[in-house]
Amino acid sequence: MAKGDRFYFENFEECTALAKKAAAYLVECLEDYDASKIEKMLEEMHVFEHSADIKKHEMNETLAKAFVTPVDREDLDMLSQQLDNVLDILEEVLQKLYIYDIKKIEPAAIEYAKNLVRACDLLCEIMGEFENFKKSKKIYSLIVESNDVEEECDKLYLSTMHELTKRSSDVLTTLSWYKIYDCFEACADACEHVSECVGSIIMKNT
Repeated sequence: MAKGDRFYFENFEECTALAKKAAAYLVECLEDYDASKIEKMLEEMHVFEHSADIKKHEMNETLAKAFVTPVDREDLDMLSQQLDNVLDILEEVLQKLYIYDIKKIEPAAIEYAKNLVRACDLLCEIMGEFENFKKSKKIYSLIVESNDVEEECDKLYLSTMHELTKRSSDVLTTLSWYKIYDCFEACADACEHVSECVGSIIMKNT
């Protein structure tokens, strides 16, 4: 890789680090949930999301000016967008708690959030290997592990939605949690899309 190519990989590493911090903060918010502090939680979560937006803008500006890129610029742009989606959806989880005026957190929500931390941690490891993907001995296994975490999230989503339906009493609360768990599932999918995007880039360039 040329010296100037380092920017792209550093940008991705910084974005995944932000995603991991945002996911960890989500767990913190859910474990010690206080509905009266939700607006403060939203403000702090938005700092992570806004920082990721800045990284995405920096990527866009660099790609627009670059004559040569380490891999296709379209792939770099797509990966940047996929990473941005992860941060957007992490923020959206808290936004939905606020919108639906949630007073008490479901235990499964905390479990789901912890799975998202695992997913983001794997993305950090993947991005740490990405620059030297042609020589990496572990990036493929990390991508597979990322897919495994998403499958675990799918199973949790299915069982959680089933239990939610079985014990449904308050329709509005039940519908609210349907939307919230949909958001968790979308975030797990977004993390998998990042790892799959990396896998696709590797296949095209080896």
